[in-house]
Amino acid sequence: MAKFVLVYHGRPAASHESTGQKERFMEWIDSVGTALVSPANPFGPSKLVTTDGVADVLPAEALSGYSVVEVDDLEAALDIVKRCPFLEVGSIEVAQLMEMGPGK
Repeated sequence: MAKFVLVYHGRPAASHESTGQKERFMEWIDSVGTALVSPANPFGPSKLVTTDGVADVLPAEALSGYSVVEVDDLEAALDIVKRCPFLEVGSIEVAQLMEMGPGK
């Protein structure tokens, strides 16, 4: 089994954060079951830091949060993400979480 990080991009407008959307997101979490090892970790406001200084992040590109799934492979992670209701208001980046440390 491998772990994959699902990074949510885009700050949904307040009108999108309706009770219905929150309910659909919770239903999606329930449907994923135990494969979702870290369900919903939202981010607050952020800034982009470069050698040129500090800048605001465009709302469409902002990081909204992340989840972690543990599944057999990338295709299984993508199948889970394709059903996520967050896609109605933003995008989701999927990356394998690489283990590091002694003996890895």
